[in-house]
Amino acid sequence: MQKKLIVVGGGAAGMMAALFAARAGARVLLLERNEKLGKKVYITGKGRCNVTNAADEEEFMRRILRNPRFMYASFAALSNQELMQLIESLGVPLKVERGERVFPVSDHSNDVIQALRRELERLNVEIRYNCRVASLMANEGRCEGVTTEAGEKLFADAVILATGGASYPSTGSTGDGYALAEATGHKVEEPLPSLVPIETKESWPATLMGLTLKNVRLSAYQAGGKREKCIHSEMGEMLMTHFGVSGPLVLTLSGLLPRDLSNVRLSIDLKPALDAQTLDARLVRDFRELSRKQLSAVMDGLVPHNLGQQLLVLARISGAAPVHSVTAEQRHALVELLKNVPLTPKRLRGFDEAIVTRGGVCVKDVNPSTMESKRLPGLYFAGELLDVDATTGGFNLQIAFSTGALAGQSAASKEEE
Repeated sequence: MQKKLIVVGGGAAGMMAALFAARAGARVLLLERNEKLGKKVYITGKGRCNVTNAADEEEFMRRILRNPRFMYASFAALSNQELMQLIESLGVPLKVERGERVFPVSDHSNDVIQALRRELERLNVEIRYNCRVASLMANEGRCEGVTTEAGEKLFADAVILATGGASYPSTGSTGDGYALAEATGHKVEEPLPSLVPIETKESWPATLMGLTLKNVRLSAYQAGGKREKCIHSEMGEMLMTHFGVSGPLVLTLSGLLPRDLSNVRLSIDLKPALDAQTLDARLVRDFRELSRKQLSAVMDGLVPHNLGQQLLVLARISGAAPVHSVTAEQRHALVELLKNVPLTPKRLRGFDEAIVTRGGVCVKDVNPSTMESKRLPGLYFAGELLDVDATTGGFNLQIAFSTGALAGQSAASKEEE
């Protein structure tokens, strides 16, 4: 007999769950609270849709920040290479860019969404828009359907929850799934914004708003015990903003910081290719050659003008001072600053700016081989709702597609007990 499944949520995970379930022979009803599918997919990769990342599996696992081992079976169900083949088979050619990031050749995320929608329609998946689920129905310890906000009871052999996290709430991701999971006895790790800019206690970054720092090293340290621990250190690009810092380095770091930021400090190395001794020797040479110039002119040769002026302020040295008047102690202070610009994180920015959610349904409550709940048989989870998240670069979208594929496949093929 044909199994009847309900998929709640029409984002990346929900669309893939419905597609794989329908291909496995199930009759699928997809419920989406918005007026169209894939609202969050639409804005990924700045509207270009960073579908996945072409890295090998080892690198992929390394880029998952929380619970990577939970993902092995999901990747076996749909790897990044298989996802790319699937999307191209649906008529959307793909390209691989810097950092192994994968995009549609057209640079339009809507092409991916419409290709998936057309495939769902071809597979006779019934899609209901503007339909919000109020609760899950359980009978004799098994999930048997959902109740909508309109009060309609919809019965099914299995339900797949793919309602997304709490990031970008304007797309419909308002954390509905967490309440549904908790109401059925599942533990939910506190959802927090991740891959998000960082506000700093210092106000001076605002004077450099819009300045991009390239080829710098950003490090984060946590005090505790006898020694300070390095949380993360990476080279790349970051952006100064009116509230603090943003950009690729900062977004990645935000996902690795502890929940309590009170004993965390940040450090920017503006010259990571030079050690302090080599940098000091360069300053000595520059000072000798430009001895009659103002100090600010020397700084302009090292870093962007506005940043150089700010470093002088932090070092309490006048930019108008002639270079020959700078003492060895002041020069050493400048070297120290160039190698270690200190910042203090105040808080992470909110969900409305977060690329992904950290936290979610505890993976210990979910069977990683099937995505089925260990607490309520017949209920499956997929996507950002789960406590699995990764760095930027297409990894989070792949997690959604892979967990969706496994949930759909498993729910459609599981024998009735």
